[in-house]
Amino acid sequence: MKQLNILITGANRGIGLQLAKQYAEQGANVFAACRKASQALIDSKVTVISGIDVTDSKAAQTLKNELGGSKIDILINNAGILTREDIESAPAADIQQQFNVNALAPLQLTLGLRSQLNSNAKVIMITSRMGSMSDNGSGGYYGYRMSKAALNAAGVSLACDLKPEGIAVALLHPGYVQTDMVNNTGDITAAEAAERLRQRISELNIENTGTFWHSNGEVLPW
Repeated sequence: MKQLNILITGANRGIGLQLAKQYAEQGANVFAACRKASQALIDSKVTVISGIDVTDSKAAQTLKNELGGSKIDILINNAGILTREDIESAPAADIQQQFNVNALAPLQLTLGLRSQLNSNAKVIMITSRMGSMSDNGSGGYYGYRMSKAALNAAGVSLACDLKPEGIAVALLHPGYVQTDMVNNTGDITAAEAAERLRQRISELNIENTGTFWHSNGEVLPW
């Protein structure tokens, strides 16, 4: 069986780290991109690409240089941030930063790495059900919700545009995961989330491209 080349952003901790470790344990060739490598990532059997700020316009070219001639089979846009706005305080700068990291960067990286994708590659957007309009019954979190909704829109457009090239796209909500982003208050561990995400990625194909999934397999409403 062909060894998969997998590129993961935001791989220094949490879900990204677990995805990198699990894919490497399965025999994949993992390129783990991050701003600053954690010791846990360094200790993993992956190729670490540090110094990557996904919002940098040169990030895609830097990654291409690091990949050399390696074509990507699975691109996982995992890097993201969360700040907590509410009706009393919603600073524009915080909302803009979430747009830049959560929505614009994954799109620009995917476009910038398009020539590096194999003809049957898979592009994964780690999104959130908080970007769902139908599922929003609690309000708040303006920047995170808006940025993830924008990411979902970009993912669906990419699914349409890349389908003729045989490249499938998935929008995946990992669940409420015990990570630093939520002060480790989630329902499942990052390792469990990564395992479920890998299952969804394995099920992704050109027929179900553009789908918004929960990592447990449930199709989520827009």
